[in-house]
Amino acid sequence: MIQNSVFVVLLISLAGLLGYLAHETRIEWDISQNGRNSLSQASMEVLEKINGPLNATVYATAQDAQLGNIRKIIHEFLSRYQRVKPDFMVTFIDPAEQPKLTREAGVQVNGEMVVTFNGRSEHLSTFNEQTFTNLLMRLARPSKKLITMLSGHGERKLDGSASHDLGEFGKQLMGKGFKTGTLNLSIAPDVPANTSLLVIASPQIDLREGEVGKLLAYIGRGGNLLWLIDEGPLHGLQPLAEKLEVTLTPGVVVDPQAQQLKLPITVALGANYGQHPVTHNFDYITMFPFARQIIVNENEVWHSVSLVEAAHRGWVETGKLDSGIVFDKMYDVSGPVSIAATLRRTLQDREQRIAVIGSGNFLANTYLGNGNNLDFGINLVNWLTGDENLIAIQPRATLDSNLVLSESTLIIITGGFLIVLPLVFLASGLIIWWLRGRR
Repeated sequence: MIQNSVFVVLLISLAGLLGYLAHETRIEWDISQNGRNSLSQASMEVLEKINGPLNATVYATAQDAQLGNIRKIIHEFLSRYQRVKPDFMVTFIDPAEQPKLTREAGVQVNGEMVVTFNGRSEHLSTFNEQTFTNLLMRLARPSKKLITMLSGHGERKLDGSASHDLGEFGKQLMGKGFKTGTLNLSIAPDVPANTSLLVIASPQIDLREGEVGKLLAYIGRGGNLLWLIDEGPLHGLQPLAEKLEVTLTPGVVVDPQAQQLKLPITVALGANYGQHPVTHNFDYITMFPFARQIIVNENEVWHSVSLVEAAHRGWVETGKLDSGIVFDKMYDVSGPVSIAATLRRTLQDREQRIAVIGSGNFLANTYLGNGNNLDFGINLVNWLTGDENLIAIQPRATLDSNLVLSESTLIIITGGFLIVLPLVFLASGLIIWWLRGRR
């Protein structure tokens, strides 16, 4: 009797303990494709860098004609963020019951959300991890920083749609909270003082001496620079290379490993990165078409880092690319080859940051989606503008969740369920009936 009582008490205590642990502890496993039902590491890192309460007001009716219970859908989406950031408060308002508040908030559609942080607000009506995390990154920036693109010499355009332009990258930058603009130094007296980053992207004609002088003055004042250099002449920018103590080897980097990925041999694969905030925990492949070698000469002015090394089994091809590409030890430079470098120095109590990349193509519309070029480019701009605390791999896009089966696979599945399984069950029943009859 005593043993039974002790057993009951222990059983009840165990059940109570399991209930308490279940209430206090939440454990989840996301087995969906691409982990699309949980937050990516990048999103969690952005949330951790938002210091202070985050508030969201969702203007949604209880039911939507097309989506059904829209409040439940939005609540489940935002709850993933709330689990990482407990001080993320979400409030729901019914536009039908509170039309005045809805109009004052400037809400246009059912299900629109207004997110507020540090007195700044953003509207969002499309709910996926990519758009919402981008919104958080915009709110986390203290102000919109200006990225100015040098123009007037046939440079790649940050808002252009041509294959060689950087329009898609420009859209990504604006989505992250940056402002973009252009600068023609043949007209403008100087680089604007509010420029956070000046971008020079592959000019096609020579800059005038006066324009180069304005660029050198900008560097002398401590301005930040992203210089994208393609193979070929520098078009008057040799004085800039000399000021930065950079040597640009003629020729195109050839990387035989690219052929293993069915890519042209003139695509340099970036897989080995220097120790730098841009590439911290960055274990992804980047692709640099028609890259050139970047050598930073040792000096006492600039602290330099070779950011990307490529072509460990390749070389710098100095001959023509339209004939058979073969290594010539007399003229070509054997790999590995540095194709990107960063420079920094302290000037007037602030750090000046410069990046020299030996390929303007890697951020072009044609190549931006290759490898992790976009992630590398965004990280690079964040560091150059002093926002390295926002450096993160971009949130993953949701993969196609549709299951597409071939005709042969459908025949096998149909035959299995309609013919094979019924026959198996029938045979099992007959065998069991026959064995029972023998007893």
